[in-house]
Amino acid sequence: MQISYEMAAPLPLAFKSLYDTTGWAGGAEHPVSRYEAALSGSWACCSAYADDRLVGFGRVISDGVLHAFITEMIIAPDFQQQGIGRAILDALVQRCLARGVTDIQLFCAEGKEGFYRQGGFAPRLPTRPGMQYMGTDA
Repeated sequence: MQISYEMAAPLPLAFKSLYDTTGWAGGAEHPVSRYEAALSGSWACCSAYADDRLVGFGRVISDGVLHAFITEMIIAPDFQQQGIGRAILDALVQRCLARGVTDIQLFCAEGKEGFYRQGGFAPRLPTRPGMQYMGTDA
């Protein structure tokens, strides 16, 4: 099957449907408007389609100058291990670099470190770890 790529956001319903395949953060409970709002805050997007079906997606949130954060790297389960994720990651990194943004970061899902290492990423140094907000009760 031929995969086509677009440097554009998908329709919000398609994004939600793909997101729901991950099981992340109760996605199925959220309305499509939530995903529409998320897409509107994207700096760059890359969508992969098999015919008219969204089968892969990744996006960048950025200030467009200093920092970029790659998020929502999602490949439909039945399309994984076919090079789609690599093509999306490469396209997003190249978009950042072409605009002069060289501080490109991401969070890595458990067990996916090798994939991102192959794409040129490395874990942050122990002296420069990232942190995540967990609420004031944490």
